[in-house]
Amino acid sequence: MLLDVHESFAWFVVVANGLAGLWFLAANWLEALRTRAMWWFVTVAQLTVFVQVILGVAMVAGQGIEAPKFHMFYGFVAIIAIGIIYSYRAQLKAHQYLLYGLGSLFIMGLGIRAMIVGLR
Repeated sequence: MLLDVHESFAWFVVVANGLAGLWFLAANWLEALRTRAMWWFVTVAQLTVFVQVILGVAMVAGQGIEAPKFHMFYGFVAIIAIGIIYSYRAQLKAHQYLLYGLGSLFIMGLGIRAMIVGLR
């Protein structure tokens, strides 16, 4: 059952981070899109990565399921990417929408890659 949740939730992680990335990139050029809801959305989207990794760790540690090579790597790189994005927010204040937009799309890409590797 946990495997089914992990597989299904992966789509939510990918779509949420993809939408957040597109929203932030659009907000870079259209000020009307820069709302408080945008920041809440990207926070929730990035938190889904942590939930997904916790689900995966629970499967490996608790159920003894072996993850495909590099599958876990992409999950942990996504967490590191979130940390890097967050840590650069002050230095890149003038370009914060690009930072979060491109960063969220990168996280989406890591999720897609983890899904593809997980199929093998």
